[in-house]
Amino acid sequence: MKKIGVGIVLLIGSILFLKTIVQEDTVETLTQNESQQFLIIGHRGASGYAPEHTLESYQLATEMGADYLEIDLQQTKDGELIAMHDESLERTTNGKGLVKSYTLKELQQLDAGSWFNEKFPNKAHENYIGLTVPTLREVFERFGTSVNYYIETKSPDDYKHMEQKLLKLVDEYQLVDNTSNNKVIIQSFSQKSLEAVHEICPDIPLIQLVQYNENAIISQERITEIKKYAIGIGVNYKSVTESFAQQVRQAGLELHPYTVNSEDEILDLIDIGATGIFTDYIDIVPSEYKL
Repeated sequence: MKKIGVGIVLLIGSILFLKTIVQEDTVETLTQNESQQFLIIGHRGASGYAPEHTLESYQLATEMGADYLEIDLQQTKDGELIAMHDESLERTTNGKGLVKSYTLKELQQLDAGSWFNEKFPNKAHENYIGLTVPTLREVFERFGTSVNYYIETKSPDDYKHMEQKLLKLVDEYQLVDNTSNNKVIIQSFSQKSLEAVHEICPDIPLIQLVQYNENAIISQERITEIKKYAIGIGVNYKSVTESFAQQVRQAGLELHPYTVNSEDEILDLIDIGATGIFTDYIDIVPSEYKL
């Protein structure tokens, strides 16, 4: 009986040892898979090195290895979609007033690059002088299906049919199909805007942006609501806590914090569950997280 007892103990020990090895291998495999799926999103292109939302900025972002180019949308007086973050022109052009007060022809007379040289003389480049505000069509025409696009509908309640115009262009340039090969993600702070996109084209992955002034807190009811139309949540990285990240990820949602410009902070966010980040400096992301 003693020999049998010893044998059983040894057998159990061997099983536990093998189980530990398998678990360690599994953890390592998951970590590797997660790093391969981690998204690097060029915030307004490579806006740490070039004037934001210009073709130069987007080109540089692709060369630096961004997985997605972020494009903020505004709409002109004559209904054209352009790439610009602000509703007003002062910060990133030599114009004044609201975008929606100008036609596309008028906006494209503006200088959208010289401000960068003036603000960041150590990064100035003569090519930035006289850069124009690109339309979404121009961006798609330039890069086509060679890159991925992460598009935000900005202030969609102020513009008529923004979602429909966006989806028409996305369809025209064949950026979405019913497989997993979609080249576009759409985000917005407006749930109404995202639901409009989802109703028209449910194959496009959507991200619900949520604003927090302090630590991010979200209810399970809100998560359940978001999951009806979106695949993930985007928040200011400074508001992300470990408990919030775990709650979002355990719900099966992606987590894409913005805008992270420190390698240490990127690694910290990855450790607690972020599945992608927006950054002005694509080159600071550790190479193991680049596809």
